[in-house]
Amino acid sequence: MPATLTDSSVRTLLSHLGYSSLYPPQEMALKHGILEGKNVLMTTPTASGKTLIAMMAIHKALKKNKKAVYLTPLRALASEKYDDMKVLENLDFGRKIKVMAATGDYDSPGKELAAADVIVLTNEKMDTLFRHNAEWLDDIGLFVSDEVHLIGDRERGATLEMMLTKIRKHYPQSQIVTLSATVANSEEIADWLACELVESDWRPTKLVEGVYEHGMIRMRSGTTFRVNSSGISSAVDIAMDSVDEGGQSLIFAETRKRAASLAAKAAEGVYKRLDKAARELTVKTSSEILARGDDSEITKMLAKLVSKGVAFHHAGLAPSSREIVESSFRKGVIKLLTATPTLAAGVNLPARRVVIASILRYDSEYGRNLPISVLEYKQLCGRAGRPQYDTSGEAIIVSESGANAEDLYDHYVLGSPEPLRSQLSSDNSIRFHLLSNIATVPGMKKPEIHDLFSRTLFARQYTSATVELKVESALEYLEQEELVKSRNDRYIATDFGRRTSLLYVNPVTAVKFRDALQGLEHTAATTKHALGFLHVIADSPDFYPKLSLRKTDYDQVSILIQRRGNELLYPISEYDCSRSFWALCWWIEETTEKVLSDKIGVEPGDMHRIVENANWLAYSLYEVAKLLRREDLMPELYNLRTRIRYGVKEELLPLVVLEGIGRVKARALYNAGFTDVPKIAKASQGKLASVPKIGPTVADKLKHQLKKRLGQ
Repeated sequence: MPATLTDSSVRTLLSHLGYSSLYPPQEMALKHGILEGKNVLMTTPTASGKTLIAMMAIHKALKKNKKAVYLTPLRALASEKYDDMKVLENLDFGRKIKVMAATGDYDSPGKELAAADVIVLTNEKMDTLFRHNAEWLDDIGLFVSDEVHLIGDRERGATLEMMLTKIRKHYPQSQIVTLSATVANSEEIADWLACELVESDWRPTKLVEGVYEHGMIRMRSGTTFRVNSSGISSAVDIAMDSVDEGGQSLIFAETRKRAASLAAKAAEGVYKRLDKAARELTVKTSSEILARGDDSEITKMLAKLVSKGVAFHHAGLAPSSREIVESSFRKGVIKLLTATPTLAAGVNLPARRVVIASILRYDSEYGRNLPISVLEYKQLCGRAGRPQYDTSGEAIIVSESGANAEDLYDHYVLGSPEPLRSQLSSDNSIRFHLLSNIATVPGMKKPEIHDLFSRTLFARQYTSATVELKVESALEYLEQEELVKSRNDRYIATDFGRRTSLLYVNPVTAVKFRDALQGLEHTAATTKHALGFLHVIADSPDFYPKLSLRKTDYDQVSILIQRRGNELLYPISEYDCSRSFWALCWWIEETTEKVLSDKIGVEPGDMHRIVENANWLAYSLYEVAKLLRREDLMPELYNLRTRIRYGVKEELLPLVVLEGIGRVKARALYNAGFTDVPKIAKASQGKLASVPKIGPTVADKLKHQLKKRLGQ
């Protein structure tokens, strides 16, 4: 054990985890007082031991009978860190320690988390708990914020920034430990957070970067070497060169289509290099993907490639497929993985060689391909080098036609990441977080509001006049839309504003929902509005992913609108619609994932996110209707949310709510004449078991479930 570690209890932790020594960055963290409660900004490369640094601080907080919160930007990372933290439950603290994780259900006060000592949360979930004023927040002795460089992310940065601002203001007694691989303006960020800055470029595997052009690779280490050309793809050739040496390769492609294409091009070459035992493992993994997945073409294609020792990974894959691919790559079953850059911000999947097939990415804000930032490039490079297998990792950029290899080398390999810039400057972000603060702290005076925003990174990086103007403009909007009101120089949220904040929706979304519902005349219970509800949901600022209609889709969407126009809340045309909206219309009519993927072009992973997001927004729309006392609309909205969640027609609603009965089994029961719960309850177990897709096991669980429900 290192001499710097005098804390005997933390020595016990390290011993339990099997550590006999610490990495240099971990030693540095100790010297800078991480066990003495000092606030720390730790910037050190991927795989250099940041998780253990956090665990040591958490262990110390637990010894002081304080709770610890571990914050991550993504659900996948939250799941990974939850697994890491579970080991703490096996240590002796003189009491039973409980580790819990929470990532969804934004409209929940999180009372169940009061029983936990270590709580793993996404940044957004933490933000919702602040809004709900969870009572146990005062018991937190330590906040760990991972991947803090994402404060500069266009989508997530503002929430992370505001959350850290709130922690510093409202919980000054709590320790803050922030972690990141790369922060260019680390001194500015550390100063803003009042943290000790601990920087290290040490990593367990040496990282060597380089650029490929015309068959030759030039590495920063000074070496150059030639890669054999197959005539298929330069990126594949570079990756295969590493596979030949016994390493795994990871190719980052600019699009999903290119990722799948590169995997297909590599398949036969990788398969030839597999021995009999490796081939048996790939076939087994391929079968698992087919068994757990859907029957869409993309899943079949993935399974076929995996049987060759190759895979692709992107957000269009079903969650089960992504999970299997990640696990198989970690185990070495998959030798070559192609992926879109989203993987670099997600789970930890290191490879000996990382190949960046293109430095261009499509930017929706600008509507064209743009070069990636140096920060994103360095994040991609961070996946190079498997600590348990390799002494070094390689990251190589492919110089494409039109790109000068020398320029790429100078800009990316020799370049420094861009400084982190606040993303709180957008009008939407200011409104969203301003409403949250007024709703959480009733009676805020304008000076108090400005004081809060003066503590943000936004205020450090922009003039005070700019910040004040943005806040004043947001206040004006919130008052105008009756989300907040002022009384005696104090601001309070209206019922509508308070509910909007707790629902965790953009104020513009809430206003859109309110106006759509208020503009609808009171109707009979039999009147249908499903198409209109789905459109207002899919058209809201909070809805994602918004997939554009293809040229061939417009006529069919136009026919849908003409046929069901009486269900709309306001007039629309096909040009007001997205493919995501169209897919939702098909989904609640029990369209299979295969049809949605193959015919409509909405891949399983996208459909999963569309359904998850629409489910949350349908709930929010229902809550706005409740606030407006629209009892005439609430039953249909309630049912629509269930239809969205399960993807079923109305007639299956009584069946899908039964435990273990999804859309497929519910349809099988309905078609066999079991159209409601009483009919299932009366049927014999044998009769139920004879229904296709049901069988003896499900029939037994059904009967047991209904006996409990009916009190028999």
